[in-house]
Amino acid sequence: MSHERIDAEKIDYTPIYDPSIVSSRKSIKSPDGISLWSYANLYFNPRNPMLYRVVIENSADKMAVIGVDKAILKQQGVFVSNGNAASSYSEIMSVSDSVLFKLLRETDKVYWTESPSSKRKIMAECLVPNNIQSQLIKSIYFSSWETFCQVAMKISQHGITLSREPKMFFQPDREENITPLLSIVDGDMFFSRMHTLTISVNTKGVMGKGIASRAKYQFPDVYVEYQDLCRSRKLKLGKPYLVKREVSVDYALADHPESMKNGIEETWFLLFPTKEDWRMPASIDGIEKGLQWICDNYRKEGIESLAVPALGCGLGWLDWRDVGPLLCKYLSTLDIEVKIHLPVEKEIPDEFISREFLLGKSYQERIA
Repeated sequence: MSHERIDAEKIDYTPIYDPSIVSSRKSIKSPDGISLWSYANLYFNPRNPMLYRVVIENSADKMAVIGVDKAILKQQGVFVSNGNAASSYSEIMSVSDSVLFKLLRETDKVYWTESPSSKRKIMAECLVPNNIQSQLIKSIYFSSWETFCQVAMKISQHGITLSREPKMFFQPDREENITPLLSIVDGDMFFSRMHTLTISVNTKGVMGKGIASRAKYQFPDVYVEYQDLCRSRKLKLGKPYLVKREVSVDYALADHPESMKNGIEETWFLLFPTKEDWRMPASIDGIEKGLQWICDNYRKEGIESLAVPALGCGLGWLDWRDVGPLLCKYLSTLDIEVKIHLPVEKEIPDEFISREFLLGKSYQERIA
């Protein structure tokens, strides 16, 4: 329903947005001269900066995202915007094939940058007068099985597809505890909310693919510092470099981060060389020396928690069966929370994610 109708019918609800931000929509009008307060608004891409903020400030486990049939676009009085409709930079338009093509191209992004323009565009909206008819609800997505089951018991006869999609809510598909402080994660490292994120790099200044490429475009200041380190030859195998940014990843990802209640204060990046030349395979010896550097320096440098990708796997051509146990051997000794993210290139069988495989007898002997 629109905010106007909810107010008129005095419906009791729990807001999951910042009222001071949303109330600005009252004074903005569509081309029909109707206030945005009179529209129910939908997003083309639900995995957007607004949802990220909502997840941070609430519990993703208690949340659902509703999917609506695209037939809603043919309904009379519907408009679309090429960004957050409340922004003065966004245009509110009538629906056409060419407009929709551009909107879908803009909003279908895996990630966005710290630029307000980027975050605005990914929140393009569909504005529906008054309310959305229930028969147009085709799917509901959940982060947790518990909420999935609660809803399934209530609407099982309505022909709505229910599915669990943790990634939609910026949650990992899977997380396995290896020790009380060390876990293996199948999920996007940039949404881990750890204090320090590890970026595997070469020493030639090239961030062409993979995690490094993502860091290059999403956090250009980190890329600039990385280039300087390579030019001065300060970045070497076995000696990672810590970029102590004074802003957080939350600031880059969330809508209106300046007023967030639960955002992290800062995110650091650990540039971890795994090879010298980007064309070469990763060096397992260089990775081991870099892990030893972390063990020797994490307290002194002030690293509070750490996210680490599967160093050297994928573009570095190393095998998880060699890298996984090596990562756990060193990182299990740290007294901070550490999350190791599985390779994204291929699925790892359960037997190679087990505590027994990753830590073997040495861990059992240490805790005995």
